[in-house]
Amino acid sequence: MIALLKRDLRLALRAGGGFGLGLAFFLIVVVLVPFGVGPERAVLRPIAPGILWIGALLAALLSLDRIFALDHEDGSLALLATSPLPLEAAGLVKASAHWITTGLPLTIAAPFFGFLLLMQPEAYGYLLLSLLIGTPALSMIGTFGAALTVGLRRGGLLLSLLVLPLYVPTLIFGAEAVRRGAAGLDASGALILQGGITAGCFAILPFATAAVLRINLR
Repeated sequence: MIALLKRDLRLALRAGGGFGLGLAFFLIVVVLVPFGVGPERAVLRPIAPGILWIGALLAALLSLDRIFALDHEDGSLALLATSPLPLEAAGLVKASAHWITTGLPLTIAAPFFGFLLLMQPEAYGYLLLSLLIGTPALSMIGTFGAALTVGLRRGGLLLSLLVLPLYVPTLIFGAEAVRRGAAGLDASGALILQGGITAGCFAILPFATAAVLRINLR
């Protein structure tokens, strides 16, 4: 598992389209919002948590189709399916590599982008915590979606349509935790529910991902 994780991280860094493209897209979303809704503090502050979470979610989408596509093209996915490493573990490693190269950089950069949206200082800690809890779920759900569409032509659009509805609960509780934290309210309930979603994703989706891959590789 560690060797596969190192290989995926090395390939992502060589490709250069992982965290760099995601961060650039995230920054563009954050910069464009004030042009659309106005730069007034009274307008930007209330919507900043939702905009930051939507930007992070859309940025994470950009690299999902690469999780299995390259391995499928060069035949290494078929070799992986016949290796001693279970496909369930391979799916878990793929999701972890996607989070390290995409979710983690987005989480670290989000507080800086929150400054551009004039977010309340009290909300920065909740934004960082909610993204740390929620972005692993985005990567695991995306890995499952990538397994569903592996080998399909123009699978990227279909992947987005499949994955986006599954992202909604994480988005709702993540943005709500930041909003409640910014308002000085108790955000623990939203964070706990978000943690439950993430734990459920990692408990169930590796098995679903492996089952889908076995069907697609027949």
